[in-house]
Amino acid sequence: MRVAVVGGGVVGLSVTEALLRRGVDVWCHEAGAPMGERSAGDTRIFRLAHAYPDMVALAARSRALFAEWGGRAGTDLIDDVGTVVSGGQMRVWADAMAAAGADHDVVDGESPLLRLPGRADAALIDPAGGVIRVDRIRRFLVEAAGDRLRTAHVDAVEEVTAGVRVVSGDRADTFDAVLICAGAGSSAVASGAGLDLPAALEHHLRVSFPIRPGAPEPMHCWITGDTYQHLAAPGTWAVGADIDPALVAWDGGRPAAERASLDALTAYVTRHLPFVEPRPVAQVYCTHDPALGDGLQFARNGRVLATYGENLMKFAPLLGEMLARACLDGSTPANAGPTAEGTA
Repeated sequence: MRVAVVGGGVVGLSVTEALLRRGVDVWCHEAGAPMGERSAGDTRIFRLAHAYPDMVALAARSRALFAEWGGRAGTDLIDDVGTVVSGGQMRVWADAMAAAGADHDVVDGESPLLRLPGRADAALIDPAGGVIRVDRIRRFLVEAAGDRLRTAHVDAVEEVTAGVRVVSGDRADTFDAVLICAGAGSSAVASGAGLDLPAALEHHLRVSFPIRPGAPEPMHCWITGDTYQHLAAPGTWAVGADIDPALVAWDGGRPAAERASLDALTAYVTRHLPFVEPRPVAQVYCTHDPALGDGLQFARNGRVLATYGENLMKFAPLLGEMLARACLDGSTPANAGPTAEGTA
């Protein structure tokens, strides 16, 4: 069986790795650097904590698969520092973890269990959370894909009598199945295969700041009502946030969105994080779909399968297994999270 994967982000490479282990003739198409767009940067937050019990359970399965990956890579892929959730969503997420049977604690802001760069009121502690080492995952997956990673921009995907044709420049190849997981580029490619995927885009920036001496160590990853924060490079704290949509709208352009995001994040650090110096030292840019949040979504038309969503890094090894099976048996995985009622 021949399978084409369109998109060489963390999901596309994870599926490629899973298919190669199954002996499949698979090719992964990526126009830019592997894991260079929505999978950019060297770190992310892992968490079991979600608003939906099914997402908590899926994250737990993914956590176990990360451990298997780490065994094969010869290094830990998640730094076990735990993740803290505070703000208005905390109680809902705690209820979802309880419903899923996941280990967690709910504490007040004075708890000695909290290790944060600022103050929280009540907080949910997810002990299985931590910092995903994207740099290590990238090395592992790129090495696993080997020469099956093809540097190519896919112009069209279309079903033909013999299978599914993938057109890239002056090259056209026919496959038995195609998976589209190209992030911001998925909608355009999928439309030619009869799939209507979300196409909204906005700019997103994550900024790192120096950690002051005397900060708790090691600090938890932290998700507040409108920010996410974690240890990035040694001695630096990464902060991302929900910015006024008018300031990061796609039509406003990247430079203006980056300036607005940088100003907002620096102001946040100044006001709320006494253990962090409000002096930007690094930043990571990516695109973001404002219409999507936590959730796994899938769509199929014939022999073409697509997956999309936000915050997918923490599900990468699980998505690799799920989508590899679906490519081979023609199934469509069930949606999870807020879209679960729309499953196929």
